[in-house]
Amino acid sequence: MAITASLVKELRERTGAGMMECKKALVESDGDVDAAIEQMRKSGQAKAAKKAGRIAAEGVIVLSFSEDNTLAAMVEVNCETDFVGKDDNFTSFAKAVAERLLAGGGDDVAALMEQPLHEGEETTVNQAREALVSKLGENMNVRRFSRFQAGNGKLISYRHGVRIGVVLELEGGDEALGKDLAMHIAATNPVCLSADQMPRDLLDKEREIVAAQAKESGKPDEIVTKMVDGRMRKFLSENTLLGQAFVKDPDVTVEKLLKSKGAVIAQYQRFEVGEGIEKKQENFAEEVMAQAKM
Repeated sequence: MAITASLVKELRERTGAGMMECKKALVESDGDVDAAIEQMRKSGQAKAAKKAGRIAAEGVIVLSFSEDNTLAAMVEVNCETDFVGKDDNFTSFAKAVAERLLAGGGDDVAALMEQPLHEGEETTVNQAREALVSKLGENMNVRRFSRFQAGNGKLISYRHGVRIGVVLELEGGDEALGKDLAMHIAATNPVCLSADQMPRDLLDKEREIVAAQAKESGKPDEIVTKMVDGRMRKFLSENTLLGQAFVKDPDVTVEKLLKSKGAVIAQYQRFEVGEGIEKKQENFAEEVMAQAKM
């Protein structure tokens, strides 16, 4: 039976194993996914395969910077419980993954998992992950990452505990301003930098909602139109970084703050552990907001 990319993808999703391991298991099982999983459970990947279906929504955000601060990597590595998230073996693995990324680790997670965890060694990131799953008894995975290369500015970061990480490139300004802005991003989680970057589908959905709400007022159409436009302006100001009120001085927007300092944010990225994964939600952004206002 031909081993298709979709079969390999299905087995990877069900086991958390590496692409090559999945392809090999499928070849040996003649394309039977269930048989491949059973085979993997009988091999050294057994514990990893058994635990791959568990939700891994805890973990850490790790940052790594080059010595000259022109390159940076940010990665989210997940596990099942906060207890394992604090384990030295787990945090050491996450740090090594970030350092691997900084040195170059492929364009996506699948490619990264096939790279050697440490330069000059044969053990891949995925093999190290599987060994750690067997040792600590929990499912874990490398969920996502971003790499950054400074252009005309400098890279600045902020990490709130181990759960929220921000990296931004600031042109102009100083380190203190960059730290304040990174903390602001951690606290407010803007959708994008500016109004022109707001995703069209998100804008359309929001306009549909506010239009329905405005029509319920029973006011004339021209008034309803003005109400919708006003609410959309408010939505954009609250959800774009430049439009937001600065957490340390709510009377000033981030855009005005940057102009007053002769600075520009060239790029930024914010990661929070477990974003989008179904789990018990805790509002860490509110916690950061409280600290940022101090």
